[in-house]
Amino acid sequence: MMGRQIDVVLFDLDDTLHDDTRAFHSAAEEVALEVAAEHGIDALALKRAYVSEAEGFWKRLTSAQLETRLSDIRATMWSEALRYVGVDDVGLAKRSADRYNAYRKKYFELFPGTLDMLRTLRERGKRLGLLTNGFSETHREKIALLQVGELFDAIFIADEVGMIKPDPLLFAHACTTLGSAPMHGAMVGDRYDRDIRGALDAGLYTIWFNVRNEDLAGGVPPPHAICQSIVEIPSLLESA
Repeated sequence: MMGRQIDVVLFDLDDTLHDDTRAFHSAAEEVALEVAAEHGIDALALKRAYVSEAEGFWKRLTSAQLETRLSDIRATMWSEALRYVGVDDVGLAKRSADRYNAYRKKYFELFPGTLDMLRTLRERGKRLGLLTNGFSETHREKIALLQVGELFDAIFIADEVGMIKPDPLLFAHACTTLGSAPMHGAMVGDRYDRDIRGALDAGLYTIWFNVRNEDLAGGVPPPHAICQSIVEIPSLLESA
């Protein structure tokens, strides 16, 4: 499948265009420190418990959960984290979720070179799509704060389209919406299991943004290309 013409480039959002891991860890730490000061508990243990709850939720996310409000989900995650450190307080969990949502926004920052990379692709005639498993409740605001919305021809948010990665139909739907076919599309993302495997199954060219320097599991189909800097994307697409 080499030598193909790439007309459409799809991008994941979190940990592909911006450092979402830093944002959510930093916000969780701020909340945990405040709760620890108020209730005399171990702040680090609370932060770790919340991070574990959050990572587990996003890893297990299914399309059946898309109709649930993310604010309610986060309150539940904070409730579980608080119980882990011996605090059972639904009101505190809700306040912690609200604080977390507020604090996280100040850490939103694109990876260096992201804007120039997107503009370069547009100048080369590529149609760009943003494909995220997030919820519109928070991700529309995040996209606005990162100031990248105007650089994309279409934005596909899980609860708005009713599908989640790695469903191959989602990648095919995005390509069709952007006026092309999967064989002329490319997907760039940081999660092999969600971004790369689903795109491979749909027939797209794939670029794994291996931001965490992970090893590829044995026996899985490899991505077409791997990079550790977002600025490499245009040259990798040209070599496709």
